[in-house]
Amino acid sequence: MSFANKVVIVTGASSGIGAATALMFAEEGADVVLVARTQAKLAAVAKNIEALGKKKPLIIQADLSKEADTATVVPKTIKHFGQLDVLVNCAGMASEGCLLDGKALQAYDDVMRTNVRAVIQLTSLAAPYLIQTKGNVVNISSAAELLTRKIPKTLMFYAVSKAALGHFTRCAALELASSGVRVNSVNPGPVENEFITNNKLSNANELKGRLAGYTALGYIAKNDEIGRVILFLASDKARSITGSNYVIDNGCLLN
Repeated sequence: MSFANKVVIVTGASSGIGAATALMFAEEGADVVLVARTQAKLAAVAKNIEALGKKKPLIIQADLSKEADTATVVPKTIKHFGQLDVLVNCAGMASEGCLLDGKALQAYDDVMRTNVRAVIQLTSLAAPYLIQTKGNVVNISSAAELLTRKIPKTLMFYAVSKAALGHFTRCAALELASSGVRVNSVNPGPVENEFITNNKLSNANELKGRLAGYTALGYIAKNDEIGRVILFLASDKARSITGSNYVIDNGCLLN
């Protein structure tokens, strides 16, 4: 898969799936825009890309839970590179709260701002430029979108946000199809990265210890395994795929 002469925005690019995916796009020749909150982590990812002998990526430090920050991403990309071909909405977060602990609305607001609202805002801003290049959007959802029993009750609104993201993916795909823009999502199960610790979830070690047991294969995916699916969906090899949710969960939904 070649992404030569393509410009790709990757949000949540400072760690985990986002960082791995950004590196993989760069390896395939893309000009990459790295978006996340932490400047130092973004700089480290950029250094890894430059170490491959690739073009220096554009770093945009932004907190996507804030509308004003999110609004800067696409204009800065167009000003720097002049085009946009792929938007990867990888930034996501979890906030704990459930119906009986008094934290439900706060958890809901927290996750929806980043996991859904920012995606809608970015996709809306990116759409006119993606229409010009016949580009596409890949949203990073979760197998949690399709689960109930395996989701800790305090993470119910994380699952709700991913369900909303899945339906937004399908609706956006339908709206943009006539303009030649594809929209798909990738739904990982457990992945070996810093998501649990970054979100400071309670009982983090216990939760991480249970993840492999949630899957039929007894295996936790690596970041680059998710990245390969993202690159496939963003490539011309997937030109007939839109409105799809690609599950990569080691059989989490089966078990």
